[in-house]
Amino acid sequence: MKTNSQDQDTAARAALALEVIARLKREYPDTHCTLNYEDAWQLLVSVRLAAQCTDLRVDQVTPKLYAKFPTVQALAEAPVEEIEEIVRPCGLGPSKARDISKCMKMLHEQYDDRVPESFEELLKLPGVGRKSANLVMGDVFGKPAIVTDTHCIRLSNLIGFVDDVKEPGKVEKLLWKIIPPEEGNQLCHRLVDHGRKVCIARRPQCSRCCLKDICRYGKTQ
Repeated sequence: MKTNSQDQDTAARAALALEVIARLKREYPDTHCTLNYEDAWQLLVSVRLAAQCTDLRVDQVTPKLYAKFPTVQALAEAPVEEIEEIVRPCGLGPSKARDISKCMKMLHEQYDDRVPESFEELLKLPGVGRKSANLVMGDVFGKPAIVTDTHCIRLSNLIGFVDDVKEPGKVEKLLWKIIPPEEGNQLCHRLVDHGRKVCIARRPQCSRCCLKDICRYGKTQ
């Protein structure tokens, strides 16, 4: 059962979140996913390749992959070794190639080459975790989503949305309590923007941060 103190704490974090959302909207009005894709299945491929790899590198590799295998069916029928050869620059080539192959096979055989719009069904796809599923739900289908990538987790802790919580699933659960559902997806993109341009890992630029006066970490600098 919640105590008054817990309710007050949640309310305070929710108010903080609304102010952060408003400020980041002004700072990054045209935010979007930094991975290039045209179809939902391509976003699934890109997110899998992005694990422990930069989005820039992924965007350099995927055009080569789609030039050779331009459809879900083509990737589903492609030899895993050929997929691996192309995606190797993204690191973890064998496991990523296997997941992409299995995922495309499942889309081809069970979903008529279409990406399901159900969060639960997305999670059943090989290589698709909550981060990937939320990204597809928010960016492709326009549904409420919170993508807890490294930037989201790091900034959520620094700003004060959460307290020393690093596990993606736990951060996501806590953020759902304080962020309006319709704002989650875009806020996560803006946290990525801010994390890359200002609140840089290990060297945050607090002096030029639009959140300095309300950020828990910024107030100490």
